[in-house]
Amino acid sequence: MSGFSVTLASVAAVEGWMTDAQAQRLWDRACSVREGGRIVEIGSFRGRSTIVLASAASSDAEVVAIDPHAGNDRGPQEIEGFEDEAEQDHEVFHANLRAAGVDDRVRHVRRPSQEALDEVSGAVDLLYIDGAHRYRPALADIRRWGERVPPGGTLLIHDSFSSIGVTLALLRSMLASADFRYVGRSTSMAEYRRGRLPRKERLSNAGRQLAQLPWFARNVVTKVLIATHLKKGSWPY
Repeated sequence: MSGFSVTLASVAAVEGWMTDAQAQRLWDRACSVREGGRIVEIGSFRGRSTIVLASAASSDAEVVAIDPHAGNDRGPQEIEGFEDEAEQDHEVFHANLRAAGVDDRVRHVRRPSQEALDEVSGAVDLLYIDGAHRYRPALADIRRWGERVPPGGTLLIHDSFSSIGVTLALLRSMLASADFRYVGRSTSMAEYRRGRLPRKERLSNAGRQLAQLPWFARNVVTKVLIATHLKKGSWPY
């Protein structure tokens, strides 16, 4: 079995929202981070994606997981009032990392993302955002943490073209961006590459993102049907 296959098997029982294709994209981008580089994840939950990133990263790369485990923005329709579950999330998170053999590879910052900006100094070669999905905090994460990504660096955003708040934040910050090129997506995980776009390329870059909106509309309809119990199924991710 390849390194990725072993890691994928190791997270099979770890609770979280991540498809195999998304895990592959995380793995590939973490593998490409330069020696001595830095990977930052915003929103770790119980460690599913954290384990993939830490397992793929080179031994001298820094891996930082930012998650307050505070009981707010815990998951779909779990915005406030989950303090007891969050404390359990924290314990299970580290237990899962230990079981995967990567707990000593990850620096966990147990603070909200916007309060953790001073916990990480310097550039972030790979930034993975899966934090608060409401519009304002999602936009703040994309803008303030996105500034840390250097030219050639990668920004991955989960629940893109799926969550309403995240999608609106993307359209506000990335649609007309001159600094981030849309690379593609694995279901709802969108990938952007930092690099100055010539003016003539910005329109096509925006067009590639707008082309995802029909898929976004379908996801919104599906979520409404599930929330109103008119359809059975799992939350789109």
